[in-house]
Amino acid sequence: MDDRLTISVELVQRLIADQFPQFSSLPIEPVVPGGWNNRSFRLGSEMIIRLPSAQRYEQQVEKEQRFLPMLAPHLPLPITEPVGMGCADHGYPFAWGIYRWIDGETALSAKVVDSEQFAIDLGTFLKTLHGLDGTDGPTAGPHNFYRGGLLATYDEETRTAIDMLGKSIDTHRATTLWDRALASHWQKPPVWLHGDIAPGNLLFKHGRLSAVIDFGGCGTGDPACDLAIAWTFMDAVTATVFRATVVHDEATWDRARGWALWKTLITLQKQVDAREPEAAETRTILDRILR
Repeated sequence: MDDRLTISVELVQRLIADQFPQFSSLPIEPVVPGGWNNRSFRLGSEMIIRLPSAQRYEQQVEKEQRFLPMLAPHLPLPITEPVGMGCADHGYPFAWGIYRWIDGETALSAKVVDSEQFAIDLGTFLKTLHGLDGTDGPTAGPHNFYRGGLLATYDEETRTAIDMLGKSIDTHRATTLWDRALASHWQKPPVWLHGDIAPGNLLFKHGRLSAVIDFGGCGTGDPACDLAIAWTFMDAVTATVFRATVVHDEATWDRARGWALWKTLITLQKQVDAREPEAAETRTILDRILR
């Protein structure tokens, strides 16, 4: 059951007029396609409003507002820049945020001119982020769906998906990789992580990675979840360059593959159940993970 809210332009206009009257004369337009965790609206030409679509995403607003200004000066690419935080009003029940608009196309639609350069750029960004001390940052929890925490959180869900998919996948190989991912833990002090390094959160200009957005899943702990994109979006050559750039030990890469495996299995299970055409693409990703 989808419990996410539908939010109208008129409601957003009322929230802005009451809480940010200095912006009340600016046009407000919905961003299409819309997001999952947040409903997004352009505010003039230089800002974007993001409103959580359900209570489970609300904590992400305060987290971004508090920590992103601290992280941004240390990172080699632009990231989401908070402008202000609004509160529940006019029947809308959650805190919400205003951010600077960053121009660019997401990796879902952009033409990546040089995939190896992309791997270097993203790898450099993550190497820098993962090098930042996470001692005082938010640890894994419901606010980011346990990114940075133990993969064992999703053990039952993963094994259920393997059983449900049955003979349609290589269950022995999937189980072996999953067990390997669970066999190690992050042994170092906690580091910062993005939590959702996915094509929709990577912006490109002129064919090159230009910004990283949507830090709602950020936190501190084990950075393995940020590396899953090596299987979910990169071919073998690109992934090799990425691995050589970001630099983590083999156990961390095993857990990274585990994160990719969990997400891909549960996605495929839902798609097969619903007979969705996207299942073919998900199977291609799964094949890459299981090699």
